[in-house]
Amino acid sequence: MLKKTTVMVDEEDLALIKAAALREGRPESEIFREAFHIAALRTKRWDEEWDIPRLDFGRTWTHEEIKEAVADEIIRRNT
Repeated sequence: MLKKTTVMVDEEDLALIKAAALREGRPESEIFREAFHIAALRTKRWDEEWDIPRLDFGRTWTHEEIKEAVADEIIRRNT
C-alpha cells in the first residue's frame, strides 16, 4: 500500500530526477519511491547476529595487498 507524503528537495536534485525520468521513460514518482526505499533499507537494524565467516590466511594482510588482490581478480574475471 502506498502512502502520499511531501518532501522538500534541492532544485538541482529535482532537475536531475526529472531529466532521468524523461530519459528512462518512467515516472518521477517511481524514481523517488526507489530512492526512498534505499534510504529506508539503510536505516534497518537486525536483532540477530549475522553468521559471517571469518577468513584466516595465516597472517595479517595490508590494505595495499587487499587492494591489489581485488584488482587482480577484477582483471581476471573480465578477460
